[in-house]
Amino acid sequence: MTLDVTRDKETGVAVVTLNRPHRHNALDQATITELGTAWREFRHDDTVRAVVLTGAGDRAFCTGIDRDLTVPQPSSPYSMDDPLLTVGPKANDLWKPVIAAVNGMACGGAFYLLGEAEFAVADETATFFDPHTTYGMVSAYESVYLAQRMPPGEVARLALLGTAERMSARRAYETGLVSEVTAPGGALAAAVRCAETVAAHPTEAVQGTVRAVWAATEAARDRAFAQAPHLIALGNLPPDRQAELFNSRAQGGHTTR
Repeated sequence: MTLDVTRDKETGVAVVTLNRPHRHNALDQATITELGTAWREFRHDDTVRAVVLTGAGDRAFCTGIDRDLTVPQPSSPYSMDDPLLTVGPKANDLWKPVIAAVNGMACGGAFYLLGEAEFAVADETATFFDPHTTYGMVSAYESVYLAQRMPPGEVARLALLGTAERMSARRAYETGLVSEVTAPGGALAAAVRCAETVAAHPTEAVQGTVRAVWAATEAARDRAFAQAPHLIALGNLPPDRQAELFNSRAQGGHTTR
């Protein structure tokens, strides 16, 4: 199993842990499938009233899709398969609140998960960046998710600078990407405390509020998502060229602000 799920029936809080620390909790097909299964199971489990999502180890929350995962694409230029579009709780029709606890790196496809969480708590070790443009890929869905939380200029800087710069937890807090910064190692406990408080409230009111907040931005997000496949098809380099850029990347050349 690449996903650990624990349930506390007394508090009503489930903790979902991405458990691939040797791969910086990157999402392979098994993890993607297990996440979808977990979100759908929570819909029917009345003992779960709030969820915390985190990553195992201290180096990364999640670094997006695993580079070793091959995703066959249809030959039609009008179609594109993106397995991460089904990885989040909202994509699986879960309206119970999800709180992210971030430590270490969160980048690329991690924003599919952060974008569908109600809010995120990060510890001081957390850094955020989007490597797409560095490796010849369009940051489409990731940038749309980020734009729901952050000012457009901050999204543009994060996406366009690629791997050259990482956003610190403190800067992420200042821009609205995360709602709280804790001491190192404290994000999970802080997120669980929030989830326990939320889980103690009447569940119908909580889920209705989650749905209302999502409704406030989903129309704009859906319109942006409709353009994303075309932007990716037009702007992405061929896979072999992407791989060449990835394999020739400089190590340790980033700065953090």
